[in-house]
Amino acid sequence: MPTSKSLSSSTEPKLAPPGAGLPAIELAIARGLFKLRRVLGSRRSFDAAIVRERQRIRELLAPLSPEQCQQRVLIPRLAGLEDSSRYWSVWMTLDHLRIVHHEIARVIGALVQGNSPAGEASTAAVKPRIELDEAIVVAYEHSCEMLQETIRNAPNLQTAGRFAHPWFGPLDAAGWHALVGTHLGIHRKQIERIGEGLRIG
Repeated sequence: MPTSKSLSSSTEPKLAPPGAGLPAIELAIARGLFKLRRVLGSRRSFDAAIVRERQRIRELLAPLSPEQCQQRVLIPRLAGLEDSSRYWSVWMTLDHLRIVHHEIARVIGALVQGNSPAGEASTAAVKPRIELDEAIVVAYEHSCEMLQETIRNAPNLQTAGRFAHPWFGPLDAAGWHALVGTHLGIHRKQIERIGEGLRIG
């Protein structure tokens, strides 16, 4: 397995294009695990996962300088992470989470109101910007609060309507809720690997 390493801004690794997805076997496993998670989990446990992963991300950010947070690092691909997402900075990872949280809040809000969300979900459409500053930390935290408030205000997440995730198919609002903590966990691991690469570099 390759080790994490920093690359100069002029060196771009050759990665799969955004939206290429996961290897077929890994995707099949991910679908099975997510289905099991939904069966065994509950609204309370999914809420707890969001809170837990948010706190772990805060702890990872605390010792990092702004210079470190903006440095892109090539990491080995993690389970659940597209190849195109392996060369991000910490701030890019937060920007991606910010975008996804706003989209999931929009989807859940529409579904609980009995509406069909506009558009379609696309992993290629939620890639982050490269040029970012410290403001992204506040924007990311705001997106977490906004998403959690949307979930708290939903009397019933077991909606009749569905909106398709590109990997997991049509999900009701409860399915999208269940996905949030898992998604945060994947990118928390990504931040851990980026931090390891910064220390090595």
